[in-house]
Amino acid sequence: MSRRTLQATLTLLLIALSLLLLITQKDWYQPFENKLNDQLLVLRGVQPVDPNIVIVDIDEKSLKARGQWPWPRDQVAELLRKLTGLGAGMIGLDMVFAESDNSSPKRVFERLGRETDGLPDYDQRLAEAIAETPTITGYVFIQNPDGIDPGRLPTSRAMILERDKPAQSYLFQPYRAVLNLPILQESAYASGYFNSVPDADGVVRSVPLVMQYEQMLFPALSLEMLRVISGQRRIEVQYEHQGVNSVSMGPLHVPTDANGQMRLNFRGPAFSYPYVSAVDVLEGEVVPADLAGKIVLLGTSASGLMDLRATPLDSVYPGVEVHATAIDNMLNQDFLAQPMWTLGADVVTLLVGLMLIGLALMFTGSVLSFVVALTLIAGLVVAHYYLLVSQGLIFNTVVPWAAFVMLFGLGTVINYFFESRQKAKIRKRFAQKVSPAVVEELINHADDVSLEGKEQEVTLFFSDIRSFTTMSEKMGSARALITLLNRYMTPMVEVITKRQGTVDKFIGDAIMAYWNAPIEVEQHADEALTASVEQILALEDLNQTLAQDELPRIDIGIGLNTGVVVVGEMGSVGRSDYTCIGDAVNLASRAEGLCKPYSAKIVLTEFTVSALAHPDRFQMRFLDKVRVKGKSEPVSIYECLGFAQNDQAWYTMAQEERTLFDQAQMDYHEGRFSKALEGFRQLQTRWPQPLYDMYQSRCKHYVKHPPESFDGVFTLESK
Repeated sequence: MSRRTLQATLTLLLIALSLLLLITQKDWYQPFENKLNDQLLVLRGVQPVDPNIVIVDIDEKSLKARGQWPWPRDQVAELLRKLTGLGAGMIGLDMVFAESDNSSPKRVFERLGRETDGLPDYDQRLAEAIAETPTITGYVFIQNPDGIDPGRLPTSRAMILERDKPAQSYLFQPYRAVLNLPILQESAYASGYFNSVPDADGVVRSVPLVMQYEQMLFPALSLEMLRVISGQRRIEVQYEHQGVNSVSMGPLHVPTDANGQMRLNFRGPAFSYPYVSAVDVLEGEVVPADLAGKIVLLGTSASGLMDLRATPLDSVYPGVEVHATAIDNMLNQDFLAQPMWTLGADVVTLLVGLMLIGLALMFTGSVLSFVVALTLIAGLVVAHYYLLVSQGLIFNTVVPWAAFVMLFGLGTVINYFFESRQKAKIRKRFAQKVSPAVVEELINHADDVSLEGKEQEVTLFFSDIRSFTTMSEKMGSARALITLLNRYMTPMVEVITKRQGTVDKFIGDAIMAYWNAPIEVEQHADEALTASVEQILALEDLNQTLAQDELPRIDIGIGLNTGVVVVGEMGSVGRSDYTCIGDAVNLASRAEGLCKPYSAKIVLTEFTVSALAHPDRFQMRFLDKVRVKGKSEPVSIYECLGFAQNDQAWYTMAQEERTLFDQAQMDYHEGRFSKALEGFRQLQTRWPQPLYDMYQSRCKHYVKHPPESFDGVFTLESK
């Protein structure tokens, strides 16, 4: 299986698993989501609170001044009357008076069996105060059976309607209610429960707005207070197939979870709202401006009264402030919500993110794929933070985040495994073919190197030792011959690799190499010709050393051709090599074969000459226009005599010689054989060399046997 196939399979598998987890396993990842969202709220910082909400606190100061809780009910009644006298718009009681006040004189005398006529009843006084003040009483639901039989039903003036209710209700269904004394409950205009249901980690993040008890629906204290303030009568509970969607009351529309819970948008840590000590109210130390027209919640922050909660922004948070936050959120329409459509957005985010990371892993390097993964992971958190803070929307972050990290991590491991194999394969294939620098370049860009066959323009090189058979006979033994060949091959290969060439193979005494594969080489024709000249020059130094060791002299011929070939991994299963094939390879081999008949050291075709970026760096001359064996199309061939500098050329043509040679060549190729013969005779007389002698022989033949038609092309009958 290829790397990309494995990456694609992994991406699809993670998409399937992540979607399954996201849709069906909320209980598994929700605690992590809660913690992350808590941190986002902490990062957001403190927000302004509604100044119309005030908490009257039975704090440590109040307990020290008036004694331990519960206070006699006449003091609570006094507190309610004084709050009303200070202009409180509404009073909500975050407490329940479930038993009679045993400190009441009437109750004391009843226990003693004495006459109670005319004695004060503190419960009655509190009931009268509740009836005469804008007080909403509170009660609490017990969620699980506790061995006590359920008693009375709470009273509610609210009309709660359910729309599109499914067969199964998702609302909380408590076991029983802990209610105020009947005399208190009957005196209250309205009442609501003040339960807050913590999550599994003990942190309060939501409040249930409606609960179902004995087939009836009852509102939370915060919701009931707002209903009374707004003058609404009806509360509507809207369901979806997944449970409750929202709770509405007139223009107020509160998004909830499936259980009818409103996610609280906490404004800050404990004591973010204005607090007034209860004893200060009782002792007249509060001015009306502090309470006039405001929503007052009566509760406690004293640690001994056990009404402290853990919230996302504080580990010790008064329970009464939870209800203040709920009222604030509803009053100002500032909610945190996770509507059903956000699940669709989470699915799209997951799919797009995983596909992008998967594509990056498949088609880019590790650095770019890391940037893509990091951008998606960071962008996901930043986007969700922005949506939470500015829009109050909660999205799932943990599952996509974990999926992104997992895909990148596993994908990187897969890439590392395949890249290691690719690097080992490259090192094995090219360690003896190219220079160490080129090998490192191939390894560093292993993703960009394809060993599969592809078309590529290359400059091909063939070299061969002249009279190798004769030299072999002189060496006497195969071991001595191999030693000599190694001494020759080593500097020749060093020159090729130094010039960014790739050694393809050794064919006996011959060397095949090419430029511009497996990595691209700028001006590859120039590099190949430079390497060829440097080999001839290096061979002169080697021959001097060989002469000192009484070893035969080595002469070589080099052929060059430039053209498009198929280059890549070729061979049989289990035994292959990186090489190239094509007509251009054959022509390069033929060019090397022309060195002998033309008595040249380096023969290059017209295609290599035209590919040279800097032909002026070399001394070259036109040799002939030939039709090599196996090819029907003629090709012009040239001889390189070395570098343009005189001290780096083995033969330098004087200007007079070059002019005479060019004219003789022109006469020959245009069929003026007698004139050409005279030119080559002058050349041979003044600058004798086998090339001029060869052309004299041709011209003599054509003078004696004129061809019927002559196109200037010499056809070779042998390789």
